Order: sequence, then structure tokens, then C-alpha cells
Amino acid sequence: MRRYKKVAVGGTFDQLHLGHHALLKKAFELGDLVLIGITTDEMVKALRKPHEAASYYERKRELEEFLRCQNWLVRAQFYPLDDPYGPTLTKGDLNAIVVSKETEYTAKEINQLRQNTGLNPLDIIVIDMVLAEDSIPISTTRIRLKEIDREGRVLTLNRQTKGF
Repeated sequence: MRRYKKVAVGGTFDQLHLGHHALLKKAFELGDLVLIGITTDEMVKALRKPHEAASYYERKRELEEFLRCQNWLVRAQFYPLDDPYGPTLTKGDLNAIVVSKETEYTAKEINQLRQNTGLNPLDIIVIDMVLAEDSIPISTTRIRLKEIDREGRVLTLNRQTKGF
């Protein structure tokens, strides 16, 4: 099923969850080699998330362990991300990028910037957000707020029903 030599994917990868798994699975299904950008601690701070995040090294270690268990680690290259683009703006031999609906706009921006510098645009593969059992997308924020666990199981009453 692989159809690309090099595929890019990126994120914070904090509290590695089913949504991250789906993103990575699609990238490794499509690419011989997957370039994985992981946001640095400095970039996480700049994103002003409404919660703490594990350190870059903890997030990378957990990601490596997941990839090892899937037998994908040998096909991965890691890049620290200090901006939303990472190596996608300099690697002319990249073929595609895998993103969630939430970050599709960044992939389109990457293609515009690539074209401005004479690089070929990337094929953009968009995956659906993975839903928790309450039909709301799984996110690290929801996990950190203890609304759901990493598999999308509800841990607390959701916000709309609290207090009733």
C-alpha cells in the first residue's frame, strides 16, 4: 500500500492517544520513510496550551516506544520543531504530509511556502479526528483535564451536563 518515498507528520505528541495513533498509522501506511516533527519545549510554551505538557524528551521517548511496538521505528526520522513547518520547507524530496482536519490549514500554508521557494507541493492526506465515546474528538487537552483517557473513554461528566 505504500505509495510515497517520504512522508511528513508533526505535532506535540503529548499524552500519546488514539488520535496520534491514527495519524501515525496513516503516515506509515503511505510512506517508506516518515519524517516526524515534534514540537520543542519552547514551541509548546509559545502555543500557550491551557495545560502543562511533558518535556520534549519524554514525548519523544514515548513516541519511540510506540513506534518500536509497531515495528515502525526503523522507518522514522525525528526532527525538533521550533515552528509549524520544520523540514517540510527545506526537504525537496518530500512527497506528502499527513494531517488531521484540525491542522489541514498548516499543510496548505506549507505548500504555498514550498511553491514560493520553488519546491514541489506535497500531497496532503487529511484524516478525520478520532472521536471519544462521547462523540467529541480526542485531544490532549481533554485528557489533561481528565475528561477522557487516552483511548477516549469518558472519565467525568462532559461540560454540558456538569451540575445536573
